[in-house]
Amino acid sequence: MTSSKPDAEQLHLRELARLRRVRDRIDREYAQPLDVEALAFGVHMSAGHLSRQFKLAYGESPYSYLMTRRIERAMALLRRGDLSVTEVCFEVGCSSLGTFSTRFTELVGMPPSAYKRETALQTAGMPSCVAKQVTRPIRNREAPVVEPHLD
Repeated sequence: MTSSKPDAEQLHLRELARLRRVRDRIDREYAQPLDVEALAFGVHMSAGHLSRQFKLAYGESPYSYLMTRRIERAMALLRRGDLSVTEVCFEVGCSSLGTFSTRFTELVGMPPSAYKRETALQTAGMPSCVAKQVTRPIRNREAPVVEPHLD
């Protein structure tokens, strides 16, 4: 006797497919104004459910994933060297220079202006595909918290 109700595994696979669609949309549209509500609406989920399930599946919230994609793209633009930090901020879809700079510093370990200066020297003559791989932000490489030094 077969049941017409989908089993738990089928439901889980469908949900993973929806989460993958959200991740793919973020990868494609990172420079567009995206928020969790709009992403959730696109896959017929509530924002809270999407956030919880996305974090379970990918280890970070949809917002954090979006900001990581934006910072990766910003790194490439800053390495190119022809745009200011402010121009890069808006080019990758951030609307606040302060938020952009803070998140960039958290992920990369230095402010975007310092990154632009230093990578211009470090990646000079390096093919862009190699420079991208070498300088890509990785979540477990987030900048360490510096404890204040007391004299």
